[in-house]
Amino acid sequence: MFDFLKKKDTTPENSPVKLYAPANGKLISIDEVSDPVFSQKMMGDGFAVIPTDGKITSPAAGKVLSVFPTQHAVGLLLENGVEILLHMGLDTVELNGGPFETAVKEGDEVTENTVISTVDLAALEAAGKDSAMVVVFTNMDKVSDFNLAATGEVSSSSEIGSVKATD
Repeated sequence: MFDFLKKKDTTPENSPVKLYAPANGKLISIDEVSDPVFSQKMMGDGFAVIPTDGKITSPAAGKVLSVFPTQHAVGLLLENGVEILLHMGLDTVELNGGPFETAVKEGDEVTENTVISTVDLAALEAAGKDSAMVVVFTNMDKVSDFNLAATGEVSSSSEIGSVKATD
């Protein structure tokens, strides 16, 4: 009856959500990631950044759903319902959190400027691990469109594309 009094939702679920580089470095397509679980999109579509430094920021505005106990991965929920996994390095779960200084916790609201973690890239290299910061959409049934508008060298928190949810 009084619908006109209700606050309008400024971000409908089917609006594209901006995506940002989670690190300074080289932006690559997910099919270029050296781990077949990611490159063959077994977990979903996405992208990765090969970082030049260890400051890792959120790839989008949203809410932290989970921080893995080994600190190598963080799950995010975007305002349009798309879920993101930010996986820091490849085969890094076995490092038991050593090179990761995670700065967020479950329930935190994040923006593209929020530092998710500080990663010791030298420790990853010494352990023989790939440093790719992989961003994967884990609920692809909710994704209607993914656009990666940038390639090559990127700066942390710079806009690189968008993801749109299904209606």
